[in-house]
Amino acid sequence: MTWQSPEKRSRSVHFHLWASEEEAELIRERMALSGITGFGAFARKMLIDGYHVAIDLADVREMVRLLKNATDNINQIARRVNETRSIYAGEVEQLRREYTALWESVRKILTSLAEIK
Repeated sequence: MTWQSPEKRSRSVHFHLWASEEEAELIRERMALSGITGFGAFARKMLIDGYHVAIDLADVREMVRLLKNATDNINQIARRVNETRSIYAGEVEQLRREYTALWESVRKILTSLAEIK
């Protein structure tokens, strides 16, 4: 391609950016995945049509905590049932409450994900 003055170009505004080696490699990988071989075309496509999704993982962490609590309780109850062949109604009710909280957390996460456009 020959050099053209900005006045003769259809695109007259120049953007410039610096990247680390790791960032450059990620950009190259994403360009290859997209099938766009020119950096300028890829950058225009991503800057105009692309979007960045910032996800708050607090709800996911809470869900993992609730899941761990429920799993720990199930393991304790399973050990007791194996030892004594009995289970207490209070333990079953506690599990029910924990699973209700867990599913509420899952519902909240799924609702948030569905809102991403």
